[in-house]
Amino acid sequence: MTTFLWILSGGVLMTLIALVGSVTLVLREATLKRLLLPLVAFAAGSLIGGALFHMVPASQASMSLMTTMVWLALGFLVFFVVEQFLHWHHCHRSYSECKQPLTYLILIGDALHNFLGGVSIAGVFLVDVRLGIAAWMAAAAHEIPQELGDFAVLIHAGWTRRKALLFNLLSGATFLVGGLVAYAASHKLDVRWLVPFAAGNFLYIGASDLVPEVNKARSVGSNLLHFVAFAAGLGLLWIIAAAGGH
Repeated sequence: MTTFLWILSGGVLMTLIALVGSVTLVLREATLKRLLLPLVAFAAGSLIGGALFHMVPASQASMSLMTTMVWLALGFLVFFVVEQFLHWHHCHRSYSECKQPLTYLILIGDALHNFLGGVSIAGVFLVDVRLGIAAWMAAAAHEIPQELGDFAVLIHAGWTRRKALLFNLLSGATFLVGGLVAYAASHKLDVRWLVPFAAGNFLYIGASDLVPEVNKARSVGSNLLHFVAFAAGLGLLWIIAAAGGH
């Protein structure tokens, strides 16, 4: 496939992941909570692994170490600023505590989050398709537990199933929009900086947004399960990097 088709198909698939939230309608609340945190831990490991084993090394092939670190820091900083101003809350740990006023704020935050993610992942595809696939997989691992949590929040707040699915799809579609914007811009701009920028995004989401959700379990068994899930995500991205020669 051409790079454009990879970006387009990746954006469509990421948008459709929003539909996974409907699974919460057939799961008991206790079951959902047991599933969410291991998935969040796996996503955290995948994102951090994608940044460390794929994107940062790839950036070194086309720019200096200092330039790479600057763009990585900027990617980290941008998501920090977005979270500070929008204060979105994915409610992975206890969605029953989320209240109605947060629902639209969650959707707005996720829409911006997805747009920036789409721009970043498309930029990685434009540099190296294999690298883009690895980055997309890491991002998808994060989207699944996020969408489960967000859909549960909307239903808990009194939204109908149809309305929740529609708005989740709309917020997810901004990933595709971001990807198409990055592709269009690539014809006039050098987009290599998007690779370390995306790495900074991944490090922020994994370390600041997801890890705090899973490192406060009260039982040894839960902590061990979360560690194993995190290590599995990290290990999977290392295996993919080693197999692909990145």
